[in-house]
Amino acid sequence: MKKIQIKLIGISLFMMTMLFSSCTDDLNQSPDNGDSVSSDELFKDPAAYKQNLAKLYAGFATTGQQGPAGSPDISGIDEGTSQYIRGFWMMQELTTDEAVIAWNDGTIKDFHSQTWSSSDTFIAATFARFSFQIVNCNEFLRQTTDAKLAARGLTDAATLAEIKTFRAEARFLRAMTYWHLVDTFGAGSIVTEDSPTTFYYPEYASRAQIYKFIDDELTAITPLLKAPKSNEAYRVDQAAAWMLQAKLYMNAKVYIGTDHYAEAVPLLDKVIASGYALHNNYNQLFLADNNKNGAQNEFIFAISFDGINTQTYGGTTFLVHAPVGGAMTIGEFGIAGGWGGVRTTSSFVNFFGANSSSFDFYKFDKNYKLINDKGLLFDSNGKASDQAGFDINKTYVFNSKNGVITLNGVVVDVPAAAVKVGPQKLWTDTRIDAFTPGQSLEIADIGSFTDGYALQKFKNVDVNGVSGSDKTGNFADTDFPIFRLADAYLMYAECAIRGAGSMSNATTYVNAVRTRAHATTINQGDLTLNFILDERARELHWEGHRRTDLIRFGKFTGGSYLWPWKGNVANGTSTQTFRDLFPIPAGALGSNQNLKQNPGY
Repeated sequence: MKKIQIKLIGISLFMMTMLFSSCTDDLNQSPDNGDSVSSDELFKDPAAYKQNLAKLYAGFATTGQQGPAGSPDISGIDEGTSQYIRGFWMMQELTTDEAVIAWNDGTIKDFHSQTWSSSDTFIAATFARFSFQIVNCNEFLRQTTDAKLAARGLTDAATLAEIKTFRAEARFLRAMTYWHLVDTFGAGSIVTEDSPTTFYYPEYASRAQIYKFIDDELTAITPLLKAPKSNEAYRVDQAAAWMLQAKLYMNAKVYIGTDHYAEAVPLLDKVIASGYALHNNYNQLFLADNNKNGAQNEFIFAISFDGINTQTYGGTTFLVHAPVGGAMTIGEFGIAGGWGGVRTTSSFVNFFGANSSSFDFYKFDKNYKLINDKGLLFDSNGKASDQAGFDINKTYVFNSKNGVITLNGVVVDVPAAAVKVGPQKLWTDTRIDAFTPGQSLEIADIGSFTDGYALQKFKNVDVNGVSGSDKTGNFADTDFPIFRLADAYLMYAECAIRGAGSMSNATTYVNAVRTRAHATTINQGDLTLNFILDERARELHWEGHRRTDLIRFGKFTGGSYLWPWKGNVANGTSTQTFRDLFPIPAGALGSNQNLKQNPGY
């Protein structure tokens, strides 16, 4: 079976299922290097089934066949940009009040200005990535039918039961991808393991049809998945299925015009009762050791990233590097250098109010060495240089979080020779970790990294500040949470505000989230739709939820809520409501006569 490579021009992206399974059509495939094997040969070894399931999970992290670049799944675009999480994140976050980007890469700034077109390469790449993931899930399901297993002589009951679970997981991963598709593009086609394996044009499927397919799939597979918290790390269980179906129901009014908040509540009740727990430190949820520092107990489903084994320029490698620049100290992030791209807007910062303090921030080198314009003041071990006027035989401690230098626990003055970059703001609410020295709150020029506060949410260091496994500092170990318990709490609270669920329970759940963040607790009367939308931004920013949330609340397009540079105007302006959906890429429309473009494009 040859490796399939999707090109972004001249091929229907939802036809790839036939190309993948036929293994004889050379269209858009990499050259056969002579080591291809048949499916039956590949699956002769029972261990191959789990290995191929792992490939499906890896499809959310990796971009090709050899590390970070060189043999991509999708051609016609920078390989790192085609990565699943990175592409989805750009569509979900750069289009909102939570993020802007300084780069001039193609049409990337069109995301924030909401001026994209059907020929946008970034949108086409994400559409292609969704298709590629669905293609792989379908092929796995074709190769694991009862008939296929019997033909290969597999009769061991334990192995067959395990493969049955694998199939349920593959169907979940496909359903989640279809959910991302129905949320961003709306309509398209439904292609499954039962679709023809010879060339054909898949039929057009409306948003309502895809919604029903996802709903039916989740209802069918949930009993087949393992019980909550009983599966291996990074593999889905029933709680993940409940969470995904609750997400589907909460957005049903947008997707199909019918309110299904009441149907989401019992699913969220099950998730909340499944044994997951809020981690006691919010910021540790996004560190390189979030697979073992306690954060994993809050994660219902997360995508694994590893600086050695899943190297990519997308995923959390992108989320760690892209927001670092200006006067920021790269040593705090466990990376070799920042990419000087992503910041946030004043609208997002304002969600945290004025409850903040500030301290003087001084210049460091990448190893946390406090320096002046002539050189070193303190080394990374706290030893002072003689030029600073400090005792070089004593060890000082510099706290970069509050600007304080201590000697044996006693505060000493920062030397006058130190280079002061500017004030660093600290908020009581720990969920905003914004770097402010040298950064302006307001954005005069999106292309200038120092316009807009820089968020420091994702880092490639562990709880002790030790960098991740890739010692070059190029690739991150930080896992990316798809679903976590705090989100379930806030989802429940929103349902309650909308008339489903208990307001008392909702208040308890919200206060649990806010207490963890050292934010003030609220009363039941404080729970309003505006509050919960803002609270979701405070808790879940940069985790790929914001666009969907704003659309559900009627504030993504139009003029009811403006943020800096929405509509490509400094103070924000109203945008067309048809941009609640992205366009079906022009290349896909040209290749499949059955597809239909979304209104407005």
